[in-house]
Formats: sequence, structure tokens, C-alpha cells
Amino acid sequence: MEAKLSQRLSENQKMLDKLLHVKENFDLIERTFMIADKQACFYVIDGLNKDEILEKIMESFLKLKPEDVPPQAQQFSEFLVPYGEVDVLKDLPQIVPMLLSGVPVLLVDGYVEAIAVDFRTYPARGIEEPDKDKVLRGSKDGFVETIVFNTAMIRRRIRHPDLIMEITAVGKSSHTDVVISYMKDRVDEKFLAKIRRLLSEIKVDALTMNTESLAETLYRGNWINPFPKFKYTERPDTAASAILEGSIVLLVDNSPSAMVLPTTLFEITEEADDYYLPPVTGTYLRLSRLAINIAALLLTPTWLLFLKYPEWLPPALEFTKITDTINVPILVQLLLLEFAIDGMKLAALNTPSMLSTPLSVIAGIVLGDFTVKSGWFNSETMLYMAFVAIANYSQASYELGYALKFLRVILLLATGLFGVWGYAGGLIFAFLTMLLTRTLSNESYLYPLIPFNGRELFRRLFRISLPKAVQDNKK
Repeated sequence: MEAKLSQRLSENQKMLDKLLHVKENFDLIERTFMIADKQACFYVIDGLNKDEILEKIMESFLKLKPEDVPPQAQQFSEFLVPYGEVDVLKDLPQIVPMLLSGVPVLLVDGYVEAIAVDFRTYPARGIEEPDKDKVLRGSKDGFVETIVFNTAMIRRRIRHPDLIMEITAVGKSSHTDVVISYMKDRVDEKFLAKIRRLLSEIKVDALTMNTESLAETLYRGNWINPFPKFKYTERPDTAASAILEGSIVLLVDNSPSAMVLPTTLFEITEEADDYYLPPVTGTYLRLSRLAINIAALLLTPTWLLFLKYPEWLPPALEFTKITDTINVPILVQLLLLEFAIDGMKLAALNTPSMLSTPLSVIAGIVLGDFTVKSGWFNSETMLYMAFVAIANYSQASYELGYALKFLRVILLLATGLFGVWGYAGGLIFAFLTMLLTRTLSNESYLYPLIPFNGRELFRRLFRISLPKAVQDNKK
């Protein structure tokens, strides 16, 4: 099949009808009409364009006289198409992906180019605040599945000519739009070139899982490492702040999440509330979040260690000893509860909203009372695992929560099987896992702790002023 269009409209129609299976697709509309003395044809996808705009454009075409129609498609697009977003396409590899993404394409007899008039519109939900990443104060809008809306929300916050929005397509079949957003005067040019190269080298059929599919094709490191290599956010203000600080933000069409890169462990744990509240409150929240996550990792393994070596228990913590009968080994109880909590999460995701409250009450009664009375679990085990379950929600990253969970399970198994040596080995394993993890820019995942940068570490732990990007702009 030829990649070029011919001057005869009938040949172009025959070629596109066969390629696009127009007769078999009910939603692909082929509308033939006259422009002065020339025959023309519009190809549109039903449901992805604004009908009233199509009607007005065709109405303007019907008013043209033969002497008004220029001999070149470029001149026609510039002077006679009453719309802003117009492009001239010369071959099928350009036309077909554009048309299938929803852009109406106009063919005119005598022109060897097609005219793309971008008045498409995608079905979209409201830009309400995301459920997972809420704030007490600040903006209440959030990214949606339409990439143009997401870029617009960032541009609304950064009104600077150095804000760049590059677009590329990824996926042999899907041709998914991916936008690279950055500040031209602040971004690391070497890292930007690396991102462009990685995106151009991606050879996949489709980004079926949106940002996750893109993440797995960009970062081809050790797949068994659970720590997130990207920071995901559904908040436009968070994405804009990252761009102003020199980071790169990737937006994927059909996904409400933006990918911030490169990112370290300390950046992933930051949240918008840290900056929307006064410095002392933001610092308290940040340090509390850090302490809670460390406690969620170490609480149950440390308690299990003291149960194995009660002589090491300080007198002030004697009350943590179990006085009731232990029917099931504590290690088994803790592991069962780890899986039970995940089971409850999965059940909550698939429970209709009208049934979530009564089922939560039933689950709370059964797990909170009957399981202890039955002898399966001790009350202390239930208490500490309840804290761990709640602590997982102290930060917004699902990936980081499960990374800490996997390390906690490894620590539990090592401590339960090998005692103090297993506990020490588990701690070393956890630290080495984070130490050997690299960002996409091949930097340390624990920066600014390793390599140590005291000033930057202080800024990551204590929120004593505005974000760095805002400070730089004030100077």
C-alpha cells in the first residue's frame, strides 16, 4: 500500500476505506460533500468530535466560490479553514494515527495532502480532588484521563515561556500520547536527553496499564525490588512544584497520574500538606510521617524479638509481654494478619459503596472480638497489627507502603527463625536494598542522606520555609 496520497479524491477514499475498514466500523464516519466545484470528504470518529463545530466548518465551505479555492492545500488550510488547530499531513503514517486519535481529517480533490482540523473532544470526568492525595488546605483540583486538560492545569500554574510540553507517541498499536514537561532553564539537559532516548527506544505494542507500563519500559532494573522509582501524583500543584524545582514530569494519556522523575525516597514521602500548612505544622507532619513509617517497619519484628528474648526487655516495657495462653505461634499470627489485612483491602475495593459500611462493621466485630476469644489470635497481636495497618496510610504512595510491608515480612521471618541474628540480618538487608536502589538518573535513592548533604537533608526533614523553587524566584 502506498504511503502517499494522490491528487484524485476517489483513490484516496478507496485507500483509506480499505485501511480503516470504514464499512465495518459504525463509529467511523465518512462524509462526502462539495466545496465550490471540488469534491471533498471528512473522516471523523463519532463521539470524539464537537458536532456543532463540524457543522459550522462545513457551512463556511458551502459558501465558497470556485475562484476562492486555492490550488495548494497549505493555502487552503491557512485562509479557508475557520478554526485554530489546523495541520497539513502528507502521508498515511501521519494521517492514520491522527485520525484514529479523534482528529477529523479533510480530503479535497486535487490536493495531495490531507488537512487535519483538531476539534476533537474526549469524554472526561470532572477535575475533582483525588481521593488518595487530599489536602486540608490548598487546591482541590486533580488530574483526569485527558492529557490536554492535565497540561492546561499545569500551564495555569506556571505562566512562563520556559515551560516546555513535548509530546511523543508510544506503542505500535495504541500510539499513546506521552508529554514530557519541564522548565527549559532548570532541567538537567543530560537527563532530559536520556528520557527522550528511552522513550524513542520503547518497542511495545501498547501502554495497556498507562503509567505503570511506561515505568516498566523506562526502568529496566531489578524487577524484584519493590521500592518505587517514580513519584506518582494526581495533584497539578505537586507536579508544577516539581517542574519548578528542575524535575521532569511525564503525563500519559488515559492516566490521571503524573510521573515525577528523578525522585528519591525523601521526595516520595513529601506531601502537599507539608507546604500548605505553616512551617512548624508542616515540619511536625513530615517528621511524624517519617517516624510512623519507621515504626510500621520495625514494630512487629522488634516486639517478636523481645518475646523470644524476654530478659532483654526493659522494665518499663514489661507490660508488652503476653500473659494469655498462646495457642498459635506469634510469628504465624503476625503473618496471618499481614495477609488478612491485604484481604480486607481487596474486599473493600470490590465492595459496592452501599454495602461497605455494614460489611466493615461485621469485619470489625469478627476480627476484633471473636478471633481473640476463639484463641486464634492474642489481643496484643491484634493491637500491633492494627497500628501497622493504619500506619500504611500515613503516606500517599501505595508502592512505598507495599515495599515496607515486604521488608517487614522478611524481618518477621528472619527474626522468628533465627532470633537476634535474623533480626540484625533483616535490618542489614533492608538497608542494603534501599542503598543499592538507584533512581532513573542513576543517583542514590537515599540522597541527601547517602551521599550526605547536610543542608539538603535538613531541608527535606524540616519545613522551615517555602519550596526551593519559590525561594529562587524571589531572589
